[in-house]
Amino acid sequence: MNAQITRVVITLLFTCPMTVAQHTAATVSSNSESQLASVVEQLQRQIAKLETSVEELRSEASRYREETLELQRRLELLAKRDVPEQVSPPSAASYGDQESESASARSAAARLSKLEEAYELLTGKVDDQYQTKIESGSKYRVRLSGLAMLNMFSNRGVPYSIDSPGVAPPTSISYGAGSFAGTLRQSQIGIEAFGPEWAGARVSGDLRFDFAGGFPNTADGITLGLMRLRTGNVRFNWSRTSLTAGQDAPLFSPLSPTSIISLAQPEFSYSGNLWTWTPQIQVQHWFGLPSSQRITVTAGIVDSLTGEPPSSQFERLAQAGEASRQPGYTARVAWSRATDEDRPLSIAAGGYFGRQNWGFNRGVDGWAATADWEIPLVRRFGLKGEFYRGRALGGFGAAAGTSVLSSDALQNKSAIVRGLDTVGGWTQASYQVSPVVQLNTGYGLDNPFSNELQQFAAVQSFYPRLGRNRSAMANVIYRPRSDLLFSLEYRHIVSSRLGQPTASVENIGMGIGLLF
Repeated sequence: MNAQITRVVITLLFTCPMTVAQHTAATVSSNSESQLASVVEQLQRQIAKLETSVEELRSEASRYREETLELQRRLELLAKRDVPEQVSPPSAASYGDQESESASARSAAARLSKLEEAYELLTGKVDDQYQTKIESGSKYRVRLSGLAMLNMFSNRGVPYSIDSPGVAPPTSISYGAGSFAGTLRQSQIGIEAFGPEWAGARVSGDLRFDFAGGFPNTADGITLGLMRLRTGNVRFNWSRTSLTAGQDAPLFSPLSPTSIISLAQPEFSYSGNLWTWTPQIQVQHWFGLPSSQRITVTAGIVDSLTGEPPSSQFERLAQAGEASRQPGYTARVAWSRATDEDRPLSIAAGGYFGRQNWGFNRGVDGWAATADWEIPLVRRFGLKGEFYRGRALGGFGAAAGTSVLSSDALQNKSAIVRGLDTVGGWTQASYQVSPVVQLNTGYGLDNPFSNELQQFAAVQSFYPRLGRNRSAMANVIYRPRSDLLFSLEYRHIVSSRLGQPTASVENIGMGIGLLF
């Protein structure tokens, strides 16, 4: 039994560190990223073996507990046998037997003590492993994560949504001078699943939710945010290729500014950030280059969204992009290079094309040409941002969610429909003051073409949000621990519309969050 205990403990305590050390040495000796990917795959297999060892360890620990109870029972029997022999003096014939039984008892007690120490050691290690495991319907590992966060905010002026300001309404619409409130509905819950190897690929998946899906129609319903699906993916990862199927940010516009205050709706939404989480399938392949450089090519198809609200709360009817009977097509090519401070340098270009059918043979081609970048300029300081030029992109958040202009209601088959051209983007500068403090500031702009708006000026009542939208922000993020967040942010949103005064909103928000 001691040999079994020794074997299990040595396997648990020494196999993984030795393997990691060997893999680390291999990684250091080679700058090839393909070898790094191979090492990661081997480490993943070792982790799977470790999980199997833990299960075996749990079984052996249960057996040791049973043996411990049996030894305790035997010691109790020996103790009861010793009591009467102490009352009457032992005879010469029985003295040798008593000495033998006493020696056996001492040996059993010593063995029991060692076994209990080993048992405590093993059960402690099993408990450490078990507390990080969530049981699932399969044998594969599942991980729960999330963010519990309270936001408090003050607005000067009134946006359409006071806790997620994106567009300032026309000044003719008056809701008061401002507001102060709080919310917990930007908190998030995430689930990750780590599946098997299939066709040489490591399979994984994830789902992420928040509570910004609306409000129930009840007293104080604003504090009862409804759970909402944000993103989710199933991934197949090979050494140089990956296949992803799910719902996520569009691959031709993958970045968002750094902000803890704007999670339900990313920073610069409707001000230059194309962000709508969209159902899509994408294939990515990368090519290694000298000097830690990489070329990544990605292509995919997406649900051709157009920004229209659902026609019903319970039924789904085809929107204009979906009525074209084909998906939207996306692509992106990126160049990147690793840097000394583990801040990647990357520059990318992307594109999108999707057909739309607005009824009565009124077809519109939506398209976008995009660029994005992450550039570490000097130590602790860097820039990132995106730019786009396109048409009919309301489904991705351009032009306040508007894809087309029409001369009359869309139900009128004589109405003229035209795709709305727009240009925009955003940029952000970040400075890492210390390992726990980060400063960020940025600016975003979305600008529908004014000459097209003027052509449809007579029906602008159809589009109360439509016009140039600008946003500026500055925040400080404090992370005293990796799982604890504090943030303070200032935002200024300015919206301009034809024939109306400029409207603006100033927002000051703070957030306190715990990652788990």
